[in-house]
Amino acid sequence: MSTATGIDDAQVNVEDLPMEFKVKYVGCEVSRGLWGIKYTRRPVDIMVGVAKNLPPNKVLPHCNLKVSTSGVNVDIIAPKASINNWNYPIDTISYGVQDLVYTRIFAMIVVKDSNSPHPFEVHAFVCDNRATARKLTFALAAAFQDYSRRVKETGEGHTDNITPTRQKFAIDLRSPEELQENLDEETEA
Repeated sequence: MSTATGIDDAQVNVEDLPMEFKVKYVGCEVSRGLWGIKYTRRPVDIMVGVAKNLPPNKVLPHCNLKVSTSGVNVDIIAPKASINNWNYPIDTISYGVQDLVYTRIFAMIVVKDSNSPHPFEVHAFVCDNRATARKLTFALAAAFQDYSRRVKETGEGHTDNITPTRQKFAIDLRSPEELQENLDEETEA
């Protein structure tokens, strides 16, 4: 089903996973918090600024990004790097969102080791279009939904240095326009 906004096209259920997306890796920046657009906005701006100023012979890495119930896997296709594959288990991802300014960008906050001076990282990926960024956000939401169900059923949780039995994560499914409206309201308050 297609609508003017494309929202129905973006809907993803757990049964639809795994889903693979062709993206470009924009980069990684430190985040000051665990959840919320306010913690992804500045890092995304920084990464986009760096990407826009790349020398002509440098390009953003082309990747296959796969969202599954176990997490997010990123395979770099080109150019080949020293590390061509990253895996982010679902219990280490705390937040995912389609950026409100750069609507083709999907950003997620990954929790590293709590002993690190900067335990939160924002990873950003540029998609072919806005609808793909939205669909990627919905795919991560479906993975979070499945993880939440499994945690409730089994009582399992992540129990390492991140945070004991951390079961909190968030996905922003609001449109970029709704996110901007909410951010404007928070700024005025």
